[in-house]
Amino acid sequence: MSTGVQPNANIQTISFRRPTTNKPAESTAKPKNRHGGLLQDQLRRAQRAPWCPTWSAALRILLLIRVAGAMYSGIQDCDEVFNFWEPLHYLYKGYGFQTWETSPVYSIRSWAYILLHYLPVQITATFLGPEKRPAFFAVRIFLGLVSSLCEVTFYRAVVDRVNYRVGRYVFFLLLFNAGMWTASTAFLPSSFAMYANTLAFAYALEPPSSDNLRRTLFATLAFATGAVVGWPFSLAVAIPFVLEALLVDGTDKVTPETRSSWLVGRWKQVLTSAGVAALLFVPVIALDTLFYGKLSIVPWNIVKYNVFPDSQRGPELYGTEPAHFYLSNLLLNFNVLVPFALAALPALAVTYRVDNKRLGERYQYADKSSPYTLLAIRLAPVYVWLAIMTLQKHKEERFLFPIYPLICFNAAVTVYLVRGWLETAFIAVTNSPYQASRSTLFSQFTLSVVAASCILSVSRIMAHWKYYHAPMSVTHALEAAEVPRLLNVTGLVFIPPPLTAQERSERQSDEDEQPRIDLGLIEDWGLRLCVGKEWHRFPGHFLVPDGVRVDWIKSAFDGMLPGHFAETPRLGGLLARAGGTRAVRTDLNDLNEEAPQLYTEVSGCDYLLDLDFPLHPAEGAHEPRYVADEETWERVACQPFLDAAHSPLLTRTLWMPGEVWQVRNEYGEFCLLKHRANVGKKEKEHTVRRA
Repeated sequence: MSTGVQPNANIQTISFRRPTTNKPAESTAKPKNRHGGLLQDQLRRAQRAPWCPTWSAALRILLLIRVAGAMYSGIQDCDEVFNFWEPLHYLYKGYGFQTWETSPVYSIRSWAYILLHYLPVQITATFLGPEKRPAFFAVRIFLGLVSSLCEVTFYRAVVDRVNYRVGRYVFFLLLFNAGMWTASTAFLPSSFAMYANTLAFAYALEPPSSDNLRRTLFATLAFATGAVVGWPFSLAVAIPFVLEALLVDGTDKVTPETRSSWLVGRWKQVLTSAGVAALLFVPVIALDTLFYGKLSIVPWNIVKYNVFPDSQRGPELYGTEPAHFYLSNLLLNFNVLVPFALAALPALAVTYRVDNKRLGERYQYADKSSPYTLLAIRLAPVYVWLAIMTLQKHKEERFLFPIYPLICFNAAVTVYLVRGWLETAFIAVTNSPYQASRSTLFSQFTLSVVAASCILSVSRIMAHWKYYHAPMSVTHALEAAEVPRLLNVTGLVFIPPPLTAQERSERQSDEDEQPRIDLGLIEDWGLRLCVGKEWHRFPGHFLVPDGVRVDWIKSAFDGMLPGHFAETPRLGGLLARAGGTRAVRTDLNDLNEEAPQLYTEVSGCDYLLDLDFPLHPAEGAHEPRYVADEETWERVACQPFLDAAHSPLLTRTLWMPGEVWQVRNEYGEFCLLKHRANVGKKEKEHTVRRA
């Protein structure tokens, strides 16, 4: 721009120069083709696509649900408590329960896997103080975050590689599913394997190619991480992927003349990826060797114990289940999705016959592997895993965790294929693709399936909370209510009385309603919490305050119970803990034989966790009704616990609001009991004498 002064001083002109900089070149990138996946829409192709959240939006939505699950889901497997939460607690505090699996004699639990969860514990201790309950939930939130990242990456891969509608179904099925609610925040190697498999499939959904080393390498690394760090058997999920990477053309154009060299190249690609993945053994073996005090290859130990046991040992010592166990379990967690997930391959075969155009654009796959073959390979892992697990006599719910997201994927594919059948049938009847494109019948079908699954899943989640959450809540009452009461009545701390409703309304903030109590004042009391027949529902030391020792009392159970780790100094580091993990207890065995020396006398207990069913009382020589002995025991906290044996199948499986539904169930009481004489004596001993 320039200005010029005219003869008339009151007039000024402005002239603009043409820009001298070059105009930026317009982007030549084409918009992403949403019809480039393995499955193709036949109607509404030019219309605006249904809403599919972006990666970041999906992560934020999913993370809300996973954090809620971390805070409110229960612990459903005692193996999670004793083999993982307790060793982690030992690393943190220097004491806790030890199972025979973590004994150096057997070493079939990986300290490398447990150490992955140590960082959130230490971060919480640094910023929030030494209380254990925040650390417990920090670990669960961390697990929820990892699961969310893997699930969202998998969901977006389905959108891009398979079909955007299928991806949308997968997202909502993952979001609300009852099985994912539990598995996503469970501290179990099978959950870790689920994370790894989910991430691996995000890469494995791409078609194989000799030029795409990234796909093979990243998927192999993810599968191997789940197997080496988590659970070695989860590698079976990768069998279809490995066969595809070795033998299926994918996007390669292979002629008979080049077949041999092509096979050599594919084998090199897979072996290179496997060699890189094998490096994962180095840190895992090193850490396990450090903590066990001897060379320990934990993945091999797990395989050897479960696959090659001798006549006296093996997983069958811990129970066997019928062949239909997993089907029943899947129906509980996946409800209406189960028939869709199991029908995925048959539905694909039907689609190949009646709606072949839906299986991708034909010109994209000329001289290449057909989308039918590629999709069949991606649906196969669910069948492979279910077949392997069903053949095993020892069955547990957590053994299915590695394929939970894949069950949602299989079900979503089947729902989409059935939608295609409806579209084909509608056009055949009306002879009008236009009417089919305007009809809401197809969207109503998919909405009904997804909505029904989500509603039933939420009902199942609520059933777990309402019916079975009492052990965690009642155990926490020892720290939240009873220990503060002890400190208050003995004069060690002063707790003001509860505020009235008017006083609470006048408060500007709730932050100073209750002072922060130093629970460490209780440590020299020598309090003992005992657990008998409810040992398998004990939620772990993370919910028990420091200074309270947990011991077993004899019950009707006659198997192997955990012992105690060799205690190390509370402020000792990981190297000090390694000294304790190397110690060999002589009272632990892998034969599931009872060790009477692990029991304490009930007369020495200060507190007791017990479950009682007053409507159907049952007593035994070692299982009296402690709740009914009110002269000896006083209730500290009790919550309802479903009596599943005397409740109808439907109402005990699902939770619905309303008295009509609830009145059909029967309940017992899960209680924290206080030994009147023992606790009263300790209260007197520690009462502060004031002048």
